Amino acid sequence: MDLLFYHLRLRCFVVIELKIEEFKPEFAGKMNFYLSAIDDQLKHKDDQPTIGIILCKGRNEIIVEYALRDSSKPMGVAQYRLSPALPAQYQTTLPTVEELAREFPLISVVKLRIEIERALRDTMSEHGLLPAKPIGIDNMLRALHERGLAPAGTERFLESLRVMNEAAHGLDVDPESSRRAAEIGAAFLAELTRPL
Repeated sequence: MDLLFYHLRLRCFVVIELKIEEFKPEFAGKMNFYLSAIDDQLKHKDDQPTIGIILCKGRNEIIVEYALRDSSKPMGVAQYRLSPALPAQYQTTLPTVEELAREFPLISVVKLRIEIERALRDTMSEHGLLPAKPIGIDNMLRALHERGLAPAGTERFLESLRVMNEAAHGLDVDPESSRRAAEIGAAFLAELTRPL
């Protein structure tokens, strides 16, 4: 589970599950599991039943209704909103994206790798090539190459992918290799997402 709180006034545990995608019915089953486990393992006999809140990127009211209709446990689904701007009181106290990138160059490389993998999946999906089971970046590029759909700069990108993978797995990468991988990766991502 993502977050577990205890509500003093209601005298119950509150489980919060965070999702970066639209609500799916299976989220309710997973939450039901968490609520049962908390009620069995942590709840005191004087506590109220544990409450579950699923926070999603979006939700379809009908799907939510059907998913929760027969559940006997108290749970709900809410949609979160991302703010495009940081509130004024935090703007001076939190580091900017640029400051974080300077401070932690590997974070930028890992984020770029994730964006490239997502863009490759989108490209494969657009061409009906996305397999049922997830595959790695190199296998996606191989499948695109076989059909003449691989972006220019694929060979150069594959050289920098090693650095990106090392960074993603927490290995030490020298700053120059990280900078070069970020530069090559950014150019590759731009080519990959360029409208045809």
